[in-house]
Amino acid sequence: MTSAISYTDLAGIGIGPFNLSLAALAQDVDGLKTQFFDRKPAFSWHPGLAFDDSTMQTSYLKDMVTPVLPTSPLSFLNYLVQQGRFYDFMAARFETVSRWEFTDYLAWVAGQLDSCQFNSPVREVDHDGRHFVLKMTSGTVLHAKALSVGTGQVPHVPDGAPIGPNCFHGIDYLERCPDISGKRIAVIGGGQTGAEIVLDILHADPKPAELTWLSRRSAFWHLQEGGLVDQIYTPAYHKTFLQLSEPEKKSIVSSQKYSSDGLTPATTNEIYRQLYRHRYMQERNVVSLRPGRTVTRIKGQFGGFQLSAEAPGGAVERMDADIVILATGFQPFVPDCLSPLRDRLKIETGGALSLDARYRVQWDGPEETPIYGLNHGRASHGSVDPQLSLTAWRSARILEDFAGRPLFDALRQTPDGLVDWGACQIAEERVRIIA
Repeated sequence: MTSAISYTDLAGIGIGPFNLSLAALAQDVDGLKTQFFDRKPAFSWHPGLAFDDSTMQTSYLKDMVTPVLPTSPLSFLNYLVQQGRFYDFMAARFETVSRWEFTDYLAWVAGQLDSCQFNSPVREVDHDGRHFVLKMTSGTVLHAKALSVGTGQVPHVPDGAPIGPNCFHGIDYLERCPDISGKRIAVIGGGQTGAEIVLDILHADPKPAELTWLSRRSAFWHLQEGGLVDQIYTPAYHKTFLQLSEPEKKSIVSSQKYSSDGLTPATTNEIYRQLYRHRYMQERNVVSLRPGRTVTRIKGQFGGFQLSAEAPGGAVERMDADIVILATGFQPFVPDCLSPLRDRLKIETGGALSLDARYRVQWDGPEETPIYGLNHGRASHGSVDPQLSLTAWRSARILEDFAGRPLFDALRQTPDGLVDWGACQIAEERVRIIA
C-alpha cells in the first residue's frame, strides 16, 4: 500500500531554539506553509544541564521574534504577561533570565505552533529533482520545496574515552545523577559547562572525596562582555564579517573565543567562595583546579580511571578518578536522515555543512529548492552563529530569501551601529549579489 503524500513549502528537521524561531516568524508570512519535526516527545533544551541557578548569557529581548517582529504574540514579554508574572518579573530587576525560565518560554512558543510536530522522527530525506522527499518513521511521505536543518550539535567526546556509567559527557550530568559521595571526581573542560558542573559538585552534600577540574585553557578566563564587545553580535558587524577572506575569518573567530565561551563572573566568583569555605572554614583541602592541562589519556582501571595530562612545560601528570565528567563541548554534524543526500552536500573539515552568505547549504541541487543550515556557520558567519543573539534576525533573512520578497521591515531599518567597521560597511544588496 502506497503512503499518502503531503506537501509543504519549508520543512524543518529538529526543533531547537533556531528552527523554533523560524517556525514562529513563518507563522506571520501569508501563503507560506511550513512543518517542523523532532523525534523528542516534547520540547526540551539540554535538560541534563538545566541547573536551578543557571542564567542566560543573552538578553531576553533577543528571543525568538522580538528583534524583527516585536508585535508578535510569541515574544518573551507576552509569555510573561500570559503567565501572569510580568510585574513580578520586572520588580525582581533580574540582570539575566534564568535558563529554566527561558526554556519554559521556548516550550510555550512551541506549544502555540501547529507547525511544530514532536514525536515525529524523519527517517530519510532525498530529492526527486523538483522536491525534497521526507520519509517519516510513521510511514508518512512529505514533499517540500526547502529544508531547514536545525538538529543542533552533538557532544564532542575525546578519542579513546571509555564512555560508560562513570565516564560520560557533561550534557547528561543531571540526568545521570551520579553518586559522588566519597568518590574521586575529575571534570575535564574549562568552559561554562564545566564551571557549572564543578559548582554543583562543590555544593553537594554528602561531598566527594576529591574533585579535580582540568582545562586546556591557560587560566579560567571570564566571559568578555559589555557594550563594545557586544557589537560583534549585531547585523552591522555580520555584514562586515561576510566580506573577510577565509584566513581572516578563521583568525578573528579564534580571537573572539571568550566573547561567547568564557565563564560568567557570577559562576566563577561563587566557585571561588566555595573553594575558600572548603579550605579555610571546613578544612577540606580536596579540590584541585588545574588549568593549562591537556588530557591525553583516560584509561579504565580497577573499577575506576587513570588520567594522564600534559602540564605546562611538558611534564606529564597522572591522577586517579572514580567518575570522569567530560565538559568537552560540542561539534556540528550532518544528521543521519540526510544520508541519501550526503554526497551532494559540501561539508567542512569539522563536520559542519558549508554555507553561503544566505545560510544556504552549498550543494549540487536546484537553486529553487534550497537547504538552510542553522548552527553550521561558525566558520562562514562568525562567532555569532551558534549564539542566540541574531536568531530572529537570521530567521527573518532566511524567510525573505526563500520567499523572494521583503517580509520584515526591521531588516531594512537596522542601523550601522556605534562602531565604524571600516570599508566593509556596505549595503545589504551587495551582500546578496556576492552570495
